[in-house]
Amino acid sequence: MIQLTHNPSQNQLIGALPKEEFERLSPYLQLAPLALGAVLYEPGGRQQQAYFPTTAIVSLHYVTEAGASSELAGIGHEGMVGTAILMGGQSNASAAMVHTAGYAYRLDRQALMQEFERGGALQKLMLRYTQALMTQISQTAVCNRHHTLEQQLCRWLLSALDRVPTGELTMTQELVANMIGVRREGITEAAGRLQVEGFIRYRRGHITVLDRQGLEGRVCECYGVLRREFTRLLPQTHPRPGDS
Repeated sequence: MIQLTHNPSQNQLIGALPKEEFERLSPYLQLAPLALGAVLYEPGGRQQQAYFPTTAIVSLHYVTEAGASSELAGIGHEGMVGTAILMGGQSNASAAMVHTAGYAYRLDRQALMQEFERGGALQKLMLRYTQALMTQISQTAVCNRHHTLEQQLCRWLLSALDRVPTGELTMTQELVANMIGVRREGITEAAGRLQVEGFIRYRRGHITVLDRQGLEGRVCECYGVLRREFTRLLPQTHPRPGDS
């Protein structure tokens, strides 16, 4: 059995901090296992902690009064859950739920704000990340309105694949349907076509990507727009002793 090595720098934002700022924050970073389906905060709830995922993926989604939901953005090792803390709003209209189990580093609001208000590298980095996150939310809205369900599924699969270390995603079609905001039957049909063409293999609770290039040939432009924006706005990580 392979023993996973955990390090805060596995999160791209933490890893991009200069040594001095990283050392000020590191005593307050707590490793937290995030279980599938765990709710990190509810709509309107005060956000007391921020989460920096390393292997988990968290979904920001909006739930209507009727109970329907749709994903606004996905956050993995490239980002942070809890930007409302930095913006002064303290709460958000969306919910944050874990859709891929894994780990994150948790940071109390006070420690985050203390470093943010210094006006150094963390502040600049978080503002750029917030811009990238806003772009993702906007692009998701455009994609859901103007592109086919198959294109949306390809975008969602590729984005999830970018955030996990293997080509296998542990999730049900029902979960994917809830994230995209469509009926499960639509996802079943779209996934079935991708499987027949050899792009993916689906078995209960697991989706394995067999041909990433094939998915990239089917996806709409939204996926490329988001990748370019995140690459433009977010710097590369700084290697540190003990990083893996």
